[in-house]
Amino acid sequence: MHPAEQLLLFIQRIYRYGMTTTSGGNLSIRDQHGNIWITPSGVDKGALTANDMVCVKADGIKQGRHEPSSEFPFHRLIYRTRPDLRAIVHAHPPALVSFSIVRRIPDTRLLPNERRICGKIGMAPYALPGSEQLGENIAAVFAEGVNTVMLENHGVVVGGHDLFEAFCVFETLDFCARLEIEANRIGTPTLLTDDDYETVRNKSEVRLDEFEPEVPSPKELEIRQEMCKFIRRAYDQRLFNSTQGTFSQRIGEDEFIITPYGIDRKFVQPHELVKIRQGRKEAGSTPSKSVLLHREIYKRQRHVESVIIAHPPYIMAFAVTDAVFDSRTIPESYILLRGTPKLPFDAIYNSPEQTAAVFTPDTPIAIVRNNCVIVTGQGMLNTFDRLEVAEYSAKSMLATRALGDIVHIDDARIEELKRAFHLQG
Repeated sequence: MHPAEQLLLFIQRIYRYGMTTTSGGNLSIRDQHGNIWITPSGVDKGALTANDMVCVKADGIKQGRHEPSSEFPFHRLIYRTRPDLRAIVHAHPPALVSFSIVRRIPDTRLLPNERRICGKIGMAPYALPGSEQLGENIAAVFAEGVNTVMLENHGVVVGGHDLFEAFCVFETLDFCARLEIEANRIGTPTLLTDDDYETVRNKSEVRLDEFEPEVPSPKELEIRQEMCKFIRRAYDQRLFNSTQGTFSQRIGEDEFIITPYGIDRKFVQPHELVKIRQGRKEAGSTPSKSVLLHREIYKRQRHVESVIIAHPPYIMAFAVTDAVFDSRTIPESYILLRGTPKLPFDAIYNSPEQTAAVFTPDTPIAIVRNNCVIVTGQGMLNTFDRLEVAEYSAKSMLATRALGDIVHIDDARIEELKRAFHLQG
């Protein structure tokens, strides 16, 4: 894509997901000729077009109908300091602003992949927005080899080798900030240990034999298209992020389709989904790293037709603290979620068979400590609905903290629900 189109795509994404304001934030790309393409100053983020983007040539000449962002000085200084970087994202998502106000860096050790994605994070001293001093403060931290810099009382700046890489880090750090804030509402967050990370390293590589796929049947094509709709919907609902969140659907005996590893969930296409057949993968594809657990669930639980693994922030607040998630809040939550056990951190890595055995008809969902939530269902819609209800239920429980103690539905009424809706267990 043309640099101006890339800038438009990502600034729209950031704005539409509430990660910056109409006047806040700026993105840039340095092209192969040394020109800096940047979002304009003073133009409504909700109405930008590619023609609004500004190009500042390597010789300093400006091209475009607007002035470049007022923060252009720090973009220019970062690129001078770090010639290896080709893109910069700067914005003010509320959670990251909260951390910048207290001058703290979000902790990326609450879940297994976030520390790897975000890398080392620095903090730049406060200076006047748009000033050379601010640029020097930020560039000095980037000069240390850091690609992500929190700004005191301001926001965050992320550099990357391309705009998608910078955006993924920005989005992941914002998620970490939101998760840490929500977790602190209900308890003390527990951080992963070096042993936990060693477990992830030892179990993260999945080697599968390959098979040459045939032309998909009309039924399979329909399933792939429907799955992509739900995956994109999960992203839009903030249940997935760009590269994390796994959806699978059974299509036959020991055969299912699953999301690929490392592909942007916002734009995933049907042909990018991966078919798994008898423990082998489609040639040339890379499935989600949780593929073995999905397979075990399908093998052991004949009633399960679809599986989602995700880590949306409200339900994950219960995963990273000792707080108990109790679905007996409203009838819908209990009917869809039931008991919702909390499994140990290594449940996915060390004991997929034991973990798969949990998902009996009366236990469709489980939380994995400092890791994820696993949701099963009788089809894509049923499973997606459960994930949504889990996140919305968790959000309502967290909000309840400002109002008073939760009053759970009592045992007699739970039995009434079981009879009325033919619930097992």
